[in-house]
Amino acid sequence: MQTTAKLIYRANASYLPIAFPALYYGMPNGNIFVLYSRFYDVKFGGSGLEFVFAIHEDFKYDFERDVILPKNENSLQTPVFQELLDRPNTKINIVKIYRELNSYGEAVELLNNEALRMYSFKINEVVSNVS
Repeated sequence: MQTTAKLIYRANASYLPIAFPALYYGMPNGNIFVLYSRFYDVKFGGSGLEFVFAIHEDFKYDFERDVILPKNENSLQTPVFQELLDRPNTKINIVKIYRELNSYGEAVELLNNEALRMYSFKINEVVSNVS
C-alpha cells in the first residue's frame, strides 16, 4: 500500500485567483490538501513566489478506496468526480504558507512527509489498541 499523498486532480486553469496550477492531494487522514503557488510583494517593488498548503472544506477523501466524498452530512455519501474539487466559491482553509521553497517538487516532498507522519501515527494507534 502506498503511504504518500495521492495526487487526485491537477487544475491547470483553476477557479482560485492564481496564475499557476492547483494540485489536489488526498491524505491518509481523509483530508484533501490543495497545493498552489502565488506571487507576493517584497520591499522596493520586487516579488517572490510562495507555496500555499490548504485543506479543502467541501470534500473529503477515502484513502483506502481512492474516492472523493462530500463533507456535507445531509448529502448521500456517493463518490464525486475529480473536477468538482475545483469550482467557483471553493471553501479552503489555508494551513501553511512557505516562501523558502523553490519548486512544486519541494512542496510535494513536504506534503509526502506529512502524509507519512499521518500514516505512521495511524499504524501506531492500531498497534497500541491491539496490545
